[in-house]
Amino acid sequence: MLTSRQTRWLVTGASGMLGRALCERLRDGGAHVSALDRSALDVTDARAVGEAVAAARPDLVVNCAAMTAVDAAETAETAAHRVNADGPRLLARACADTGAHLVHISTDYVFDGGPADFGTPYPEDAVPRPRTAYGRTKLAGERAALAQHPNGTAVLRTGWLYGHHGHSFVGTMVRRAAEGRAVDVVDDQFGQPTWTGDLAERIVDVARTGATGVFHATSSGRVSWHGLATEVFRLTGADTSLVRPIDSSRLSRPAPRPHWSVLAHDGWTRAGLAPLRDWRTALTHALGERDRWQPYS
Repeated sequence: MLTSRQTRWLVTGASGMLGRALCERLRDGGAHVSALDRSALDVTDARAVGEAVAAARPDLVVNCAAMTAVDAAETAETAAHRVNADGPRLLARACADTGAHLVHISTDYVFDGGPADFGTPYPEDAVPRPRTAYGRTKLAGERAALAQHPNGTAVLRTGWLYGHHGHSFVGTMVRRAAEGRAVDVVDDQFGQPTWTGDLAERIVDVARTGATGVFHATSSGRVSWHGLATEVFRLTGADTSLVRPIDSSRLSRPAPRPHWSVLAHDGWTRAGLAPLRDWRTALTHALGERDRWQPYS
């Protein structure tokens, strides 16, 4: 077991929303962090990955690098596969060679999210059935990482992620609320809004316990996108009547969005850890740090 102060960390995708939150958390705790963004490390380059891991000599590697443009991936699946599947495979191989522990960040999109599943949270051992190129490539990445380094990899599936840095739905709603603008939001898609601050803490927990396998790293509870937007407006003191519910059939996108993105959290209990806290509590905390919030359109 390791504490964050004792651990040498290497974080890929370090300039992204989660990567920045994690690096801040680790540095605040006094950890040694090698923070590599896309310009510093191309995770699809086998030689570069091997050299980066060898140079950093990390105890733990966290892979936050991903192609997350869900719609764009539909017409660029090969490119998405290189980042989302080949990248984790190469990182896992390098970790296996050096003895480092790998935490790979994955997604709720590995599941179908269709009407047949509505109402029952997906357990960690549910059979994945991705409907999108993004989901397929992320699932391939999970499997590749676990195959390359089975005794040293933890896969953390998350979803509806938001944070103080970068683009997110919550950030957009913060801006809309501040402007007093009406917004139409779908009310027939359900998930678990997850704050990057909470996910960063859970990554530290994984390092401390040495947990391996697949875990669902989303907030507890569930809500629709409309319900989430309404709560953002309420917490920021805006008029909640400006948030208008619509059916998702009114939106046409290249990649289908899951109607049900609610994950079960039994894996944490088996690892001796509590599930992440309720999404409302986390959102209240996140929005309360107004001096750090950077809403994007």
